[in-house]
Amino acid sequence: MTSFKGETIHSETIIATLKKTLQLKEICRNISYQKIIDQAIESREITVTPEEIQAEADHIRYENRLFRSADTFAWLNDQLVTPEEWEAGIRDRLLTKKLAQILFAKEADRFFTENQREFDQVLLYRIVVPYQQLAQEIAYQIQEDEISFYEAAHLYDSDDQRRFQCGYEGKLYRWNLKPELSALVFSATLGQVIGPIEMDQASHLLLVEEFIPAEFTPERQQEILDRMFNEWLTTELNYLIHT
Repeated sequence: MTSFKGETIHSETIIATLKKTLQLKEICRNISYQKIIDQAIESREITVTPEEIQAEADHIRYENRLFRSADTFAWLNDQLVTPEEWEAGIRDRLLTKKLAQILFAKEADRFFTENQREFDQVLLYRIVVPYQQLAQEIAYQIQEDEISFYEAAHLYDSDDQRRFQCGYEGKLYRWNLKPELSALVFSATLGQVIGPIEMDQASHLLLVEEFIPAEFTPERQQEILDRMFNEWLTTELNYLIHT
């Protein structure tokens, strides 16, 4: 039973709402994941100290600009969480992070070394139009300096968001792209218009603004670590389901 804005909400109502909004399965999956994590933590005797919990709590308070105790209590109350429940959640996250490090830190390092090329990145712009002839005309105008790639994207791209962003597709890893597209993109010259390329029932023009060589930064390590840990959780859960 939970109180929200002065109204009592019963557990049955919460579960019924989760079912109707198709969110119950995800909640149950996360509960199962946490059981797997708890068992792995207990078997390895992993612990966190009160000081580590306090440091993480201080970090969360700083991020949320909760500079006074009263601000923190008000924030927790708004989240429908008690201080004890908040602390328990922090403890779980810290323990999970330590478990992931123990299980996969060395593997993450080795994975990056063996697949470093796949972690090269590119700052990519794209124009997508429905017809090849239109794409060819746009490419010609860009090559003749009648219009810039970014202006053309803003005028012609069929996707609203990309049009508003003047063709900006994002900072993409090599493995984010289809193999045939990856080969074209990573062999291109900076500023060179690539295409038209017929793909997904549309015509694409691409432009590489920057190549970013792979570096094994703490953020990259965490990214690989998270992926390995999530794959492990999925495997463990599937094993439990089918045994």
